Amino acid sequence: MNKTLIPFALLVATTTGFAAESVKATVNGMVCAFCAQGIEKRLTKLDATQAVFVDLKNKIVAVEAKPDKTLDHKAITAEITDAGYDVVKLEAVSMSVQEIRAQTKAAK
Repeated sequence: MNKTLIPFALLVATTTGFAAESVKATVNGMVCAFCAQGIEKRLTKLDATQAVFVDLKNKIVAVEAKPDKTLDHKAITAEITDAGYDVVKLEAVSMSVQEIRAQTKAAK
């Protein structure tokens, strides 16, 4: 391989695959598909939301931000709480909803 191409390849590899901003919450009280659907509908309506993933078994709700948008952690907590569930933990993660879903499935 040409020595001048190696630095370029490293630059491309490090700059093209940045992760999306998401919020991952641990939520108590979700027991059925209706619970998951209700939370998903509420969070999808938020302006900054691109995608939502709800995992009942692991009590996880993940929300991914649209490009150039910032998720409002208080609004996410309020939507989940107003729907009747308890937010135990909320954290910002540098993963897409798709990556969180894959990670959850791999852990099963």
